[in-house]
Amino acid sequence: MPLNLWVAIGSAAGGVLRFLLGTLIQQRTGSTFPVGTLAINVTGSLVLGFVLRYALATPAIGPEVRALLTTGLCGGYTTFSTFSFESAALIEDGDYRRAAWYVGLTVALSLAATFLGIGLAKELLNLRRRL
Repeated sequence: MPLNLWVAIGSAAGGVLRFLLGTLIQQRTGSTFPVGTLAINVTGSLVLGFVLRYALATPAIGPEVRALLTTGLCGGYTTFSTFSFESAALIEDGDYRRAAWYVGLTVALSLAATFLGIGLAKELLNLRRRL
């Protein structure tokens, strides 16, 4: 199967997962703060950091599955365009404090999650080497 079909399958799954999980989180919190999008961006960063570090360091994940999980799933799942729009909406509404919190939390937590994913992948790789 060509790589673009693997990406398409991952993108479809990621988009559906983003919609379902983001909506569920937003409804459960009942907040006007875009916590669903924030959670999606942070968890997507965690998964991408883990998969890329692990996949590039071991032949355990082939190029097809790597494309499905990274460009496909994570690309369809994460929501940078939504994040940008929600940030702009908060600014347009004059809610500068919440906009600053949202932008700051999204960037800081997403970077932290990416490094956490990288660290988890390193630990798994070390464990595999010991076995």
